[in-house]
Amino acid sequence: MHLDVWLESVPPNAVYALVGVIILLESLGIPLPGEIALVTASVLAASGVVNPWGVAICAIVGAIVGDSIGYSIGRKGGKPLFEKVGRKFPKHFGPDHLATAERSFQKWGMWAVFFGRFIALLRIFAGPLAGALKMPYWRFLIANVLGGIVWAGGTTWLIYTVGKVAEHWLKSFSWVGLIVAALGGGLSALILKRRAAKNRAAHPETSGGTPAPEPVASAD
Repeated sequence: MHLDVWLESVPPNAVYALVGVIILLESLGIPLPGEIALVTASVLAASGVVNPWGVAICAIVGAIVGDSIGYSIGRKGGKPLFEKVGRKFPKHFGPDHLATAERSFQKWGMWAVFFGRFIALLRIFAGPLAGALKMPYWRFLIANVLGGIVWAGGTTWLIYTVGKVAEHWLKSFSWVGLIVAALGGGLSALILKRRAAKNRAAHPETSGGTPAPEPVASAD
């Protein structure tokens, strides 16, 4: 069963906890679909199943706490920890993934933690790698808190708003959509019919019909 289908099947009150835990574990360094969980919960909020504020708060707390735990693990284990994990799980923590994440930290510094929230690869690496690279904790904390609020809170608000607008539009203007679809279908059929007629006129030998025989002149 896919994660989005599973979230829709659990009791509404459990959605908050599940979203927070999934995002926490992903931020800690475990490759889980945190973004899918957040988007699915936001869609459920737009449908009135759960409260958008509850989704946003649980997601923000999960993101910040998960990254902080990941930072502590990375600071204690250092880069050898990544090498050890990379040998066991090369698909997610291979040398190429680690090198890409390190280049991001070299380029952006503490803001790699912030921007990492919006990039699947860095979302897993940001906390542990910041600790392994001995980034000062206060810098990490600023970027971590800002990133968690903007990513989790912003995603929830965006999906919720778009969902409510789309729901209202569909309810208010569903008849317009039916008319447009009918007109579009009729117009497409008319255009195809005319093109087929022109094609038959231009190439009568390929239209499937047998051209009429030319009259034979009688001999005098």
